[in-house]
Amino acid sequence: MSAFDPAIPCLFAGHEFRSPRGGDSFAVVDPASQETVGQVARCGLADVEAVVEEANHAQRDWKRLDAKSRAAALHRLAEAIEQDDFHDVAVLMVREMGKPYPEATGELANCAAIFRYYAEMARDEAGKIAGTTQAGSFQYARYEPYGVSVHIMPFNFPILLMCWTVAASLAAGNACIVKPAEATSLCTLKFMEHFRLLAPGLVSCLPGGGETAQALIASSGTHAVAFTGGVATGRKVAVACAERMKPCVIEAGGSDPMIVSAEAPLDVAVAGSVTAAFHLSGQICTSAERFYVEEKIHDIFIERFAAAARALRIGPGLEKSEIGPLVSQAARDKVMALVDETLAAGATAVCGGRVPADFNTGWFYEPTILTGVTPEMRIMREEVFGPVASVCKVGSFDEALELANTSDFGLGASVFTTSLAEAMKAAETLEAGMVWVNNPLIDNDALPFGGWKMSGVGRELGRQGLDAFRQSKMVIIDAEPAVQDWWYPYPDDWFYSGAGRKFS
Repeated sequence: MSAFDPAIPCLFAGHEFRSPRGGDSFAVVDPASQETVGQVARCGLADVEAVVEEANHAQRDWKRLDAKSRAAALHRLAEAIEQDDFHDVAVLMVREMGKPYPEATGELANCAAIFRYYAEMARDEAGKIAGTTQAGSFQYARYEPYGVSVHIMPFNFPILLMCWTVAASLAAGNACIVKPAEATSLCTLKFMEHFRLLAPGLVSCLPGGGETAQALIASSGTHAVAFTGGVATGRKVAVACAERMKPCVIEAGGSDPMIVSAEAPLDVAVAGSVTAAFHLSGQICTSAERFYVEEKIHDIFIERFAAAARALRIGPGLEKSEIGPLVSQAARDKVMALVDETLAAGATAVCGGRVPADFNTGWFYEPTILTGVTPEMRIMREEVFGPVASVCKVGSFDEALELANTSDFGLGASVFTTSLAEAMKAAETLEAGMVWVNNPLIDNDALPFGGWKMSGVGRELGRQGLDAFRQSKMVIIDAEPAVQDWWYPYPDDWFYSGAGRKFS
């Protein structure tokens, strides 16, 4: 197949959409309408072995390219992505996982820049010359690609997060094999058409479930792994990589705190909190889930926060809506169970906490704000991954900081305040890989993205994101060979002067 058809199960390799060798597939269902969107292949071991071999063959030529030529190829790719109107890929994304259409096109609009950034980063930064430890010796470190990298992707930002790691890996000189999320395989496969601008086999896509990912990790022909997803699966991926001494980047989600200070600009804090809590129906690893609001402004903040949440439009992603469905019934069931348990423990639902009456088909859930939540409740200790803001009233900014850090997660943390002292203290105190003051959820291609504690290992983006896909090699060159004074045999006067004596 030369053209992509969502109704036909396929993989992408060597510039072609191919039928899987095993023939197994599953249906993708629209979480808003429960209609079938298309069929996705379950790629097996035979597919993995064939694609891994092709990737290694393509990588041998790619790594030999000079940095300028490699950068030029990535810039051509970026230009092609910029010229795309994104419509077909965006519609597939909306229908697969429920994301509102403006958010799908917004995600895709951010993809080209990451290829441009890493094209120039890898061209500019390729090693280090060290101060020599010996006169006449040229001593330096150089960076080289691992070989073939595996990219195991989530459903929430299926294209953008793929581009983050694929761009870095390609810039470092690797070939890439993408294992998309089961829920967003169709839009990922459609996006693969852009990679026809690169050599055949350099970027491939193998859809499937956990077995496909396991086979890719276990293959001796793959050499590095990037994973974004839940903690439980992330831990398994990290263990599997460790057993093979295979480097990996693990972004495993979080339960991010949001601190609203008594010094907060309330209008900004309310608008930002609604976005941080309910963007993509809360299905973002950096969503604000645990809110710590100072007592002085708690009631007025909750009143305005709830009013803004009630004003959000619920509906399918191809209609005028901010709140689409959750990705699956299992996802909504988990959210509902956590909310119900929290209400039974004494919390209050200021708004939401139910399936919207007008949308009882599909996996919709109203934006929910819970008050009277206490730190020991399970909802404050687990990742909810849904449109739920759990609010804990605190007596001071210091108490908020302390409670924000009482978590096994440490991905991101947000603060609203007009106090420079509080902003600086939060940046120094919060135990998270990213801290946002008055501007939650924003990222920067040039700065590292990743978490502390159980939220992951390694970093995406920035210089660290590039280093994740290359290995260093120390090189020592003496242009004028000479016998060194520390080589064998040692002079007699170097030996221990008490030789021959007995030791007690």
